[in-house]
Amino acid sequence: MSQPTSGQPDVGRPRDPDAVQAEIEATREQLGRTVDELAVRLDVPARVREQVAEKALVARDVAVETYRESPPAVLGAAALLAAVVGLVVWRKKR
Repeated sequence: MSQPTSGQPDVGRPRDPDAVQAEIEATREQLGRTVDELAVRLDVPARVREQVAEKALVARDVAVETYRESPPAVLGAAALLAAVVGLVVWRKKR
């Protein structure tokens, strides 16, 4: 691609039609990539889904690692949580 150094378009000189066509195609490709990138950045629901999925994986990894380090503590915490939830549900029914 031949671009003038002054930042002004090449108006005075004749240009090769093939070179002009190649420059147009390159500009179209660059514009297409830019539009695609903007579409990705503006797709907020997809970005939120990606962040939620990433955080879920991190939470799962932390839970698995915690269980591997001390399985009885994790099971005890889960049993305690189940007992508290059961107690709350039982009290609400009364």
